[in-house]
Amino acid sequence: MNLEILGIDCHAEQAGEGEDILLLHGWGCEIALMKPIFDALSKRCRVTALDFPGHGQSAFPPESGYSLSDYAAFTLELIKRLGIAPCGIVAHSFGGRVALKIAAERPETLKKLLITGGAGLRPRRKPGFYLKRAVYSCLRALSRFFPGGEAFRDALRARFGSADYNALRPEMRATFNKVIAEDLRPLLPRVAAETLLVWGENDGETPLYMGKIMEEEIPGAALVVLEGGSHFAYLEQAPRFARIAEAFFFAE
Repeated sequence: MNLEILGIDCHAEQAGEGEDILLLHGWGCEIALMKPIFDALSKRCRVTALDFPGHGQSAFPPESGYSLSDYAAFTLELIKRLGIAPCGIVAHSFGGRVALKIAAERPETLKKLLITGGAGLRPRRKPGFYLKRAVYSCLRALSRFFPGGEAFRDALRARFGSADYNALRPEMRATFNKVIAEDLRPLLPRVAAETLLVWGENDGETPLYMGKIMEEEIPGAALVVLEGGSHFAYLEQAPRFARIAEAFFFAE
């Protein structure tokens, strides 16, 4: 289905009947990456999946970019428009950021929360990372005081930014910067929904220690580790993940 949410054309899919579960994909992904979970859960309930703004078949956010609060507001409006509250949420990576924001600030919106490879915590960095960032920030600030500054800033971004970051459209670079700037750790104690964390043992994007922190700081949360799994362990071990999700959401 296609609908307009907060002025942005959005693509969503829905299947099944019964209790509602919403699937939230990761950064740079789309509904298709949630398909195995969508198909499995839709046999037991009504499942809704959306393409976030700037992803899949949904339109891009405004030129100024979207913040995490904007994505949460967008998702809440979709939930309201489709009449699926309160719902369960299954969220991967960036979707976990949005889910945590909603769980902490709008607890009446959801019943249970399942996060896999969830983002939102500040990563542990080596000293070289902070030195590189300081050099970049200094040069970028100085560039504003000499002619051709914009071209120089583009060159800096190409030199210091990753290939993936540089390939983004301007509004998505602005969005990315806003999203990663927010540390969600202070929100964890405010998550009241029953929460299950499912993590790949070898997750290189959101390492397992992040899942352990969430388990410790979200009241009553439990952590399941998928042995040998990467950041996309939910796809690599889709049948097992589906069984875990079904047991969590539909336990008698």
